[in-house]
Amino acid sequence: MLGCAAVALVTPSAGAEVPGYQAKVDARLGSLKRGVAAGPFKSDWDSLRAGYRAPEWFRDAKLGIFIHWGVYSVPGFANEWYSRNMYVPGNTAYKHHVATYGPQSKFGYKDFIPLFKAEKFDPAAWVDLFAEAGARYVVPVAEHCDGFAMYNSDLTEWDAAQMGPKRDVLGQIATAARSRGLHFGLSSHRAEHWWWYYMGRTYDSDVKDPRYAGLYGPAAPMGLPADKPDHWPDGNQLQEWMPPSKAFLDDWTARTTELIDTYRPELIYFDWWTAAPMFQDRMRDTAAFYYNRSRGWGGQGIITYKASQMAEGSATFDMERGKTDALKLQPWQSDTSVSVHSWGYAKDDTYRTPQSLVSDLIDIVSKNGNLLLNVGPKSDGTIPDEVVTVLKGMGGWLKVNGEAIYGTRPFKFFGEGPTKSGQVRVGGQVEQSAIKGYTPADIRFTTKGNTVYALGLARPADGAVLIKTLYAGTPYLDAPIKSVELVEGGKIDWAQSPTGLKVTLPAARLADPYPYVLKIRTR
Repeated sequence: MLGCAAVALVTPSAGAEVPGYQAKVDARLGSLKRGVAAGPFKSDWDSLRAGYRAPEWFRDAKLGIFIHWGVYSVPGFANEWYSRNMYVPGNTAYKHHVATYGPQSKFGYKDFIPLFKAEKFDPAAWVDLFAEAGARYVVPVAEHCDGFAMYNSDLTEWDAAQMGPKRDVLGQIATAARSRGLHFGLSSHRAEHWWWYYMGRTYDSDVKDPRYAGLYGPAAPMGLPADKPDHWPDGNQLQEWMPPSKAFLDDWTARTTELIDTYRPELIYFDWWTAAPMFQDRMRDTAAFYYNRSRGWGGQGIITYKASQMAEGSATFDMERGKTDALKLQPWQSDTSVSVHSWGYAKDDTYRTPQSLVSDLIDIVSKNGNLLLNVGPKSDGTIPDEVVTVLKGMGGWLKVNGEAIYGTRPFKFFGEGPTKSGQVRVGGQVEQSAIKGYTPADIRFTTKGNTVYALGLARPADGAVLIKTLYAGTPYLDAPIKSVELVEGGKIDWAQSPTGLKVTLPAARLADPYPYVLKIRTR
């Protein structure tokens, strides 16, 4: 195992170049302490669990847009981990970087920043597209693991307002979203920055230059086997990693409170390394502070998390590129990307189809979840044509069938059919097992008032549908079925029998690759 003495490690404060940095951090920590003390939420799991409820807007919204956009979009190679992988000898990104840009001692990640011009970035146009796609909330990444903040920060000079685009990207997206009536959230991946650039310290690279410590530092040893720099422990092994210093934790806390107070997000997504044991106290403090602040603004802030950093019931659970196979009693979220191999823009990536994503949205909503769908814009601020096509395709379906999605609640049983959901490992990425598609026997349910919606995830070739759950006398309905309609239009025949609800779809609609929706009334 590596120790601190294995490499000459220089770890100046992350914001050392900022005048009055320590005083600003101290002021933020003091504000946090006062915000927690003000209540009603306290910094303990019982208090957080007792007071937290996902707000109704979130339960009604169902679809949000995640945005991974940063300096990593300039090389646009492989995935958004380029900033780290370009410093890992043997990694394909390392080889690509040397071949394309030269050695890391001459051209480092910092040298991409002047090329990150965002000259075509139009936040209003972005939000118009997201609204056309049917999204009801927007969650840009405020800071990825690379350490370059996409907002105007008082705690670092390495941000988009002072370098690269020279615009407060996060703030401009927030303004555009709110003016369009969409809810605004943000995500923080700052925690991983503690060890992100460590491999760049093991040979001659610009990571070792103290002039760039504000971007690359601390670049600390991970405490992992030296011969396995890409080994990632599971949630039970995070204690094996080299714990971050108090200075780094203070910086993380200060940056988080800065984001909360400056941008007033309605949702915050915390990435996985905040599940490391040394963040536990910080997560409780941050949650209490954020929830109290949100109450002061007249709302309930949402924290979404995907590991073990929050106690169950104190925030909203998120599954990355995965879904549950069961109806969950509490609202939850799944996040995935339109692009298959990367969250940020990458040349020659492959993309999901709008039909497959609509099917996943239906499956998630039927189980009391929301879908946070990611897009990765190019470095100039344009969204790839492939992504635009997918978003517009989804939006077209939702314009017709959205009544079965928005504002709905789970039925007594989420659905029926053979296809299972979950998470599988593919090349180091977590991918949805349902990408391969659903069968005509896969049906999902949602409800609104006295209406039950049955959503067929694939259309049968002969048009014959049998919904076994809704057989005559089923305990899942309060009364016999009175009417069945196809939401997209077209005459259908139906009958409720002891074996199920039998429906015949119009022959003219059977070639449609999108799911269909049946509107079922019992009174």
